[in-house]
Formats: sequence, C-alpha cells, structure tokens
Amino acid sequence: MNTSKSRHVWTVAEAKAKLSEILMLAETEGPQRIGVRKSFILVPAKLWQAKKSPKKPMGEWLLENMSRAGELEIPHNRESKRKIPFIEDGEE
Repeated sequence: MNTSKSRHVWTVAEAKAKLSEILMLAETEGPQRIGVRKSFILVPAKLWQAKKSPKKPMGEWLLENMSRAGELEIPHNRESKRKIPFIEDGEE
C-alpha cells in the first residue's frame, strides 16, 4: 500500500468511494483521518477497545483509591437528619 496515501486527510467523498481501502489501511497502518472541516478518526475496533479504560463499579474504584484521598472530613453542619452510611453509631 502507498503509505503517503494513508497519512493524508481523506475527504468525505474519498472515504465514501474508497471505504474498503480506508478500512484496510486503518487495520494495517493505523488510524485514518476523514474530513477536512469536521475531522473524524477511523480506528480498528481492537485498537479502540485496547485504548478504552475498563469501567469498574463505583464501590470497587472507591476502595482502590480511598487511600490516596486521605481522611475525608464529614461536615457537622448538615441540615439533614438522615443516617450517614458507612459510619457506625456513635462515631460522629
């Protein structure tokens, strides 16, 4: 394949006419840029999945990262009388 072709910005018209070529270039040579005024990047799904950060449940993330936050101070001037979760009775 012509490497210089894969390095330029494809116009939308070119992308429509040469979609299979652009897909093949994205797979073999890396992401392809489409559009001049509004730019889009075409990347293979495997590359996209590898770059995305895995999502964790909020509770798991908090447990892993709370040690970096240090002690959190809970304000005592709360208007609400509702019970604060994760605090034992009498700890406040």
